[in-house]
Amino acid sequence: MSGTLLGPAEIRELANQLDLQPTKKLGQNFVIDANTVRRIVKSAGVRAGETVVEVGPGLGSLTLGLLETGASVVAVEIDRRLAAQLPVTVTKYQPEAALTVIADDALRITELPDAPTVFVANLPYNVSVPVLLHFLEHFPNLQRGLVMVQAEVGQRVAAGPGSKVYGSPSVKAAWYGDFATAGQVSRQVFWPVPNVDSILVRFERHQQPGSEAERLATFELVDAAFQQRRKMLRQALSSVLGGSAGASATLEAAGVAPTARGEQLTVSDFLAIARAR
Repeated sequence: MSGTLLGPAEIRELANQLDLQPTKKLGQNFVIDANTVRRIVKSAGVRAGETVVEVGPGLGSLTLGLLETGASVVAVEIDRRLAAQLPVTVTKYQPEAALTVIADDALRITELPDAPTVFVANLPYNVSVPVLLHFLEHFPNLQRGLVMVQAEVGQRVAAGPGSKVYGSPSVKAAWYGDFATAGQVSRQVFWPVPNVDSILVRFERHQQPGSEAERLATFELVDAAFQQRRKMLRQALSSVLGGSAGASATLEAAGVAPTARGEQLTVSDFLAIARAR
């Protein structure tokens, strides 16, 4: 089975063939360790017959790991050279695999073929949260997933109320599902070696707590609350709730103390404020 995945030599050979210099701008750090790939795929619980969407497949390390399970993969790649090479690589290593490649910016995509139910990705550090939230918003078929992100970002996304790292990404992610960290990943499994640590974050989608209009209203409040996270909510939300007095009245109507801070509130609390408004 080891011949169906890429190792360090194969990754460098592909990069040379494409005259590829990984760029920080696109957050390109390629996984060169087959054991790490299989660990990610196992943690994601990918099974034969499922359709997985992968963002940023790069040279195909994780793609081949996903396909090895018998799943189909829809891969979204912004770098057109990499998008063109990926089917060639897959045909070489796993000729029977079911792969669809979309050469586009993941943040612009609002339709996908084959209605994927699983999201698995080694997300570029600079756009990881926007990409994750974009896919959860636009693709309700996605029921679960696993992403590899910068450790600091992953801990923030998975944090609960009261945590020092709990913030806007934590609340917005909680609108869509239950998130938890699922283990660290060594810097040494990447080429080039990044200067930050990585972490796996797993999620399971749950039913959204409100309508789309309520989500937009809730997210507006979340952004306002965490832009001034040290301030009490009656001050932090005054700009969107008609001044300090208006904010206090709305917060009290929602059953939230005006003296509370954003980091103490659950997504349900923010939704209650949006409804009271």
